[in-house]
Amino acid sequence: MPRVVTGLEVLLETPELIAGRRWALLANHAAVTSDLDSARVALVAAGAGDPVRLFAPEHGLDGVAQDMEAVGDLRDPVTGIEVRSLYGDVAETLAPSPQDLEDVDVLVVDLPDIGTRYYTFAATMDLALAACEREGVEVLVLDRPNPVGGQVREGGMVEPGFESFVSLLPVPVRHGLSLGEIALLLHRDRYPGLELTVAPCRGWRRCDWWDTTGLPWVAPSPNMPTLETATLYPGLCLVEATTLSEGRGTARPFHLVGAPWIDAERLVAALREQGLAGIAFRAACFTPQFQKHAGAICSGVELHVTDRKILEPVALGVHILKAIHDLHPESFDWRSDPYEFVSDIPAIDLLTGSPAVRRCIEEPELLQPLIDRWRVEVADFESDLDGVVLYHEED
Repeated sequence: MPRVVTGLEVLLETPELIAGRRWALLANHAAVTSDLDSARVALVAAGAGDPVRLFAPEHGLDGVAQDMEAVGDLRDPVTGIEVRSLYGDVAETLAPSPQDLEDVDVLVVDLPDIGTRYYTFAATMDLALAACEREGVEVLVLDRPNPVGGQVREGGMVEPGFESFVSLLPVPVRHGLSLGEIALLLHRDRYPGLELTVAPCRGWRRCDWWDTTGLPWVAPSPNMPTLETATLYPGLCLVEATTLSEGRGTARPFHLVGAPWIDAERLVAALREQGLAGIAFRAACFTPQFQKHAGAICSGVELHVTDRKILEPVALGVHILKAIHDLHPESFDWRSDPYEFVSDIPAIDLLTGSPAVRRCIEEPELLQPLIDRWRVEVADFESDLDGVVLYHEED
């Protein structure tokens, strides 16, 4: 199998790009070479010199913290370098401070993304780009393939007033871009004064999924264990905005949806009637060991991807919420506690970028007109990608 060469490995071939300069690294445990050496160790070994400091996104440098769990600053036990957490207990911690950057010439970014707007690593990069533009710090983004491919986009855009850490990026829910392409989009539209360089992958085509790249899969966060999980995540993350369990606390996060009060057989029958492509449903029981419904037996549905090429995961997630709401209107409820540092906007509105999904689920409205509107928004987005796209089918 031909192997894709990542931006990290491109930099390892030319470490002189940062050697002798004061550089910092924004990365986590999943930023590895094809031999599974961590970026922070491999760059030093290649002759780039020691970084000034490390920055870590949500879940921490080693990816052990759960979602929305604050992580403090620390000293990396492997390299001895200080680590600034960009996911603390207040929103102000989400971006590097001026003091964090005052002794930095170039920030190197290597954050494995999974192709979904509300997966927070790209938002962390966005805030870092803004900080670097203000402080006059150069940015070098080491690109990686989009694990779920670069051909398909799905879901709506973010309406003004619904921006948050999970709706910060001007992209559809499933965006079909690499992290480097998102950086170029942000540079063009938000940070034109930033000195930005992207080290592209070699050999990646937009049709390639992660398991065709020859690269090892390293779970980028605790509840993203497999590529199939990443395939479902664009839609199943929406369950976070409810009191339903999305399978966290089990071995099948984002493959399971349930609660103690769901009639699993009726739910599966309702979902099968929808005729959704690329997915199969099985009635299931599970007991989360932490988070929602911890220790309680939940009944619901397990999802099995049958054809990832035709699956529309965002539409799937909305159909699941609608089916459960309509079967159990007296028990279905939205999450009421703060979500990603926001307390005055429902979590479902933050994730989807508008109140439209919530209204469709709460009222007897058809979902198809909303999904059709999303397709128009995606087409408009795709028509405005000049200067952003790095990879093509023929590469």
